[in-house]
Amino acid sequence: MNDKPDPNQQQGLVPSQNTANDIPQRDTYPPSQGYGMDYGPEGEAHLRDYWRSVRRHLWLLLAITALVTTLVAIYMARKPDIYEARVRIQVDEDSNPALGAFKGSPVIVNKTYEDPGYINTQIQILSSASLLSRVVKALDLEHNQSFLRPPSQTRSTWQSMLRMVGIGRNTPEPQKSTPSDRLTFVDTSGPKTTADNLEEVNRLAPHVESLQQLLEVQQVKDTRLIEIHFTHPDPQVAAKVVNTIAEVYVLTNLEKKTETNYTTGDFLQRRIAELQSDIRTNEEKLINYAKSNQILSLDDSQNTVVDRLSGLNKQLLEAENERKSFEAAYRVSQEPGAMDAIAAANTKDLETKLADLKGRMTQLLADNTEEWPEVKEVAKQIAGLESQILEAHSRASSTESKLLETRFHQSLDRERALRKSFNEQRGTTLTQNEAAINYRIIQQEIGTNKGLLESLLQRSKENDVSAAGTQNNIHVVDYAATPKTAVGPRRLQVIVVALLLSLTFGVGLALFLEYLDDTVDTPDDVEKALRLPALAVIPLAEGMRRFFPGSPFGKNGNGNGNGHAIALLTGAEKHSSLAESYRQLRTSVLLSKAGRAPKTLLVTSSLPGEGKTTTAINMAYSLAQTEGTVLIVDADMRKPRMHAIFHLSNKVGLSTILSNELTDAEILNIVQREKDSGLYVLTCGSTPPNPAELLGSEQMRRMLTCMESTFTHIIIDSPPVAAFTDGVLLGTLVDGVLLVVHAGKSSREIARRGRQVLTDVGAKIIGVVLNKATLRPHDYYYYQSYYGQSYYKGADNEVEAAG
Repeated sequence: MNDKPDPNQQQGLVPSQNTANDIPQRDTYPPSQGYGMDYGPEGEAHLRDYWRSVRRHLWLLLAITALVTTLVAIYMARKPDIYEARVRIQVDEDSNPALGAFKGSPVIVNKTYEDPGYINTQIQILSSASLLSRVVKALDLEHNQSFLRPPSQTRSTWQSMLRMVGIGRNTPEPQKSTPSDRLTFVDTSGPKTTADNLEEVNRLAPHVESLQQLLEVQQVKDTRLIEIHFTHPDPQVAAKVVNTIAEVYVLTNLEKKTETNYTTGDFLQRRIAELQSDIRTNEEKLINYAKSNQILSLDDSQNTVVDRLSGLNKQLLEAENERKSFEAAYRVSQEPGAMDAIAAANTKDLETKLADLKGRMTQLLADNTEEWPEVKEVAKQIAGLESQILEAHSRASSTESKLLETRFHQSLDRERALRKSFNEQRGTTLTQNEAAINYRIIQQEIGTNKGLLESLLQRSKENDVSAAGTQNNIHVVDYAATPKTAVGPRRLQVIVVALLLSLTFGVGLALFLEYLDDTVDTPDDVEKALRLPALAVIPLAEGMRRFFPGSPFGKNGNGNGNGHAIALLTGAEKHSSLAESYRQLRTSVLLSKAGRAPKTLLVTSSLPGEGKTTTAINMAYSLAQTEGTVLIVDADMRKPRMHAIFHLSNKVGLSTILSNELTDAEILNIVQREKDSGLYVLTCGSTPPNPAELLGSEQMRRMLTCMESTFTHIIIDSPPVAAFTDGVLLGTLVDGVLLVVHAGKSSREIARRGRQVLTDVGAKIIGVVLNKATLRPHDYYYYQSYYGQSYYKGADNEVEAAG
């Protein structure tokens, strides 16, 4: 059965004899045509990545958007219509014309246009719990069913949805209510809810909170107007409640003004009576105090006690200075030599005369002797003067010392007497001053009370006039009529927002799922993850699987236990997208090396089930169409399948060649030929216990050398490289390696590991085949519109005949 190839047959390709359909040029079918991206600017590529991720999960995105939007639309359609009633209140200047009788013009109590806080305070009062509790009691809202349980709308959900898009009727529905449900104005002047009545406060709190949630108060810009808006499903309830709030507010403001005047009047009367009583008591106390302390007058010009104290103070200062002067002189006289100095001052004239006589004596002795009568006379005079000077010194020292001592003691006694008198007068003065201070305090208190009494009397008169002319500065400008048109809910806006949010969420979810997806899906993923070119994209052959006639894989499986059929090409499928993809792969492989096409080619994958066997067979069939001799070798000794696919014998094969020393002729004799496809097949043979040792042996290299001299192309199918080393060993022996990756299933990490183990041993990886990829709809349309429908009808007949 074996048809041996002719060794002398022409090897290689003859491009000049092939048509463009058989060997298309590389520029005609770039590796990423139809699946990758245009490699434009980086930002454009990123945007296309996002768009591709969204398109991949388009149905999920549409389902989420449709589901959320539909649920929101149904929910909004079932919600009842909301009606809004509006009241306008004017807040004027708080003036009192009655006070103009005193001041010539109306008195402005509060200028609202100058105090923005006043308007804000009124807005807060309008929504306060105290005012709304009076409204609840006035309308008896805690028992009114129209307020507590408004009637539901009579339109169906479908009618509401039609109204949202402007198709249904837009007229308001009549509100049906029984007489017992109608709001009645009970009493707006009833008692207020006080903090002491906690039971009533707690009972009304839920209804007050309901009013606050439905109430909106705001100032009309640049005016003194305040708008009160109240919404409710029942238009009659909305109008009645908002009108009642305005009336209660106006009445409360007037009550507050009147209550203030009355309270002020009572306070003024009580205070005036208290002041009059205090003034009378203090005047009596002042008279009694003056008598008990003998106070005649507190006038400075008539106060003798103070004058006497001032005179004594002056005399005491003079005496103290005089005593200090005499004391200093006396202390000096007690110093040694001090009296001699004093005596010398008293005998100054005698000293002068003595000096003159001594001078004359000197002159006389210059011309005469001591016996000269005139000299003797002058000497006698000198002796007399010296005797007088000594006597004067003695007498002056004794007298002057006694005089200084006497003067010192006299000045000291006088100072002591004056100090004693001063201290006595000072005590008298202090006693009188203390009494005067208390006296003046009583006088000042009386004067203060009289001034305050006069002011309160004037204020009391003004308050009486103000109470008589009190006017309310708050008025209702526009009362609310029963609204005819609903203002809510804004169904269409909410649905649009829900649509946008759900669409955004769907896009985010699609991007998140794409982020979690670690599989290789497109040629761009191949180039980014593996840094290898994507030689071809093999589409998933859904709807156009073709099998060899008589092959057992057309109906019940492929022989490898997973129940999936293998898409194998036949001659009738040369215009299918699957055949075109393999022709593209063939072209990429043949043009992958400069000078000549790779002769030995290893087809492998990272993991089982990625389609390496299918790719190897179809690649071999595609190369066979170039009028070359193609040998396909089943080197997957772990799980051989070629013999089953081609219905060939597996008694001898690759394992037989590698485990025995055979001649080239014997090796070629083991090769079998499949008649239908014209392929030469070297099956696996018996499964050896040590496949890796056999495939990495020198015998394997010798076998390939033998085959290269006989066949134009040799395609080798090997086990997955990530699981076994068989393919790694074979990668070092061949001209190129094709790495098959299952699109949408193969993990990027596993694929990278498979590439790494091959590159680590120096294997020449030509590129990646992206297998079982899902074509876009426009790709199917291209093949159908270009080649027509006749091919598919003929192919269907072929499948029926094969079955």
